[in-house]
Amino acid sequence: MGSETWFYLLSVMSIYVFLFYLTKHQKQSRNTKNPPSPPSLPIIGHLHLIKDPLHRMLQDLSCKYGPIFRLKFGYRAILVISSQSGAEECFTKHDISFANRPRLLVGKHLNYNYTTIAAASYGQHWRNLRRLSAIEMFSTNRLNMFLSVRREETGSLIKNLCEEVRGDSVKVKMQPRLSELSFNIIMRMICGKRYFGVEVENQEEARKLAEMIKEAFDLAGASNPGDFLSFLQWIDFGGLEKRMKRVHSTNDAFLQSVIDESRQKSGSGKTKTLVDVMLSLQEGEPEDYSDEILKGMILQLLFAGTDTTSATMEWAMSLLLNHPEALQKARDELSHHVGHKRLVEEKDLPKLQFLQSIVNETYRLFPAAPLLVPHESSDECTVGGYNVPRGTMLLVNAWAIHRDPNVWEDPTSFVPERFQGAKSEDANKLVTFGMGRRQCPGIALADKILGLCLAGLIQCFEWERIGEELVDLSESKGLTMPKAMPLEAMCKVDERMIEVLNQL
Repeated sequence: MGSETWFYLLSVMSIYVFLFYLTKHQKQSRNTKNPPSPPSLPIIGHLHLIKDPLHRMLQDLSCKYGPIFRLKFGYRAILVISSQSGAEECFTKHDISFANRPRLLVGKHLNYNYTTIAAASYGQHWRNLRRLSAIEMFSTNRLNMFLSVRREETGSLIKNLCEEVRGDSVKVKMQPRLSELSFNIIMRMICGKRYFGVEVENQEEARKLAEMIKEAFDLAGASNPGDFLSFLQWIDFGGLEKRMKRVHSTNDAFLQSVIDESRQKSGSGKTKTLVDVMLSLQEGEPEDYSDEILKGMILQLLFAGTDTTSATMEWAMSLLLNHPEALQKARDELSHHVGHKRLVEEKDLPKLQFLQSIVNETYRLFPAAPLLVPHESSDECTVGGYNVPRGTMLLVNAWAIHRDPNVWEDPTSFVPERFQGAKSEDANKLVTFGMGRRQCPGIALADKILGLCLAGLIQCFEWERIGEELVDLSESKGLTMPKAMPLEAMCKVDERMIEVLNQL
């Protein structure tokens, strides 16, 4: 054949291939469509819309564009879910597709180069960490081993508070007390050591630990423009990367000291801690449980089990002070099931149904992570009839889902009764701890700490607001959505508990 004939055949084949793929794409387009999206700007996309608090801003957008909508933060595509059905579809039908985490700067520098359980991509390494968490850290047997730790630290909180408020009603600051409680419980589980309290000798070490965790939380919750505008990564916009490296260095030194100290005490006959468990695993599988992996696990325990727990307790107490009828109902329940001859214990919690309803309602109104932890799609999929490309970051607005009038009656009001009786199963609608295979494994521990602490405070003291004005329930910026105004309340020892409290 001549050159003209070959040229003719190649032209026809090229047109055929082009028409084939065009037809295929059009068929796909008819079956799927992109989620709705606000008008965007060149290069920055929708970054100009961001304002704090982010969960409220995204809820406002969902009211206009629907429960599933799309944003562009620089070069990153974002899918925002604000409905129960949308979240369930993502974490049931497409659970594996959304099991990855986006590669953000905080994962590189504060999460040991994306190797912690929170930041690792879905795969064998993450499954090993998840198995370690489920079996060795948060199993029923392991949590029961640390029952005395939770009881002793709750008792210490009550004792110290009692010594301060004997006699007349006294104004107390709750945030630092609740924070110290959660830190001591987690650190005693990790390494068997208390870091906070008047009886702790090394107060300087405790102060450094508190500052270290606070700065790490601040950085983890900070918005880094370089994560969305790649050209800013070259200049370290705002100096965030430099700060992260410095904080990581401090954190790493502290965490290594915890591991080294536990190694030195190995075999001393002391109660087995979580670091001891991890070190024993390291002996058999040194590659899977290196010191770096162990430090990452300790860091995640501190991140997930301290500020989140203390913040939720502070929100619960704030809600009860604004609703004294609910507080009295909880007091009556404790009087009926526990009485005033002993302190409430964890074994009593299953009988305290209204108390658990208070905890659930607090989870609903003030989830500790209002946007959960971001996910990222590893494959193209369809959510709610909309096309979701591979590499899309997923933000699930738990705060908006928990206030959806299509799911919850009177959604913005504090109504613990919504979780009682026939409606007790409504607790399954909560997404406070996430959903699917990357759901937080520490739910049972959080329930135990919150239930026991809240029950002890209600049983042993009488609580009132400082004045007639309601406690401010506005939230501040931060990864765990802390209160804008730390809680202060009037506290008085319940006279019916004086005999028991004198024995502490």
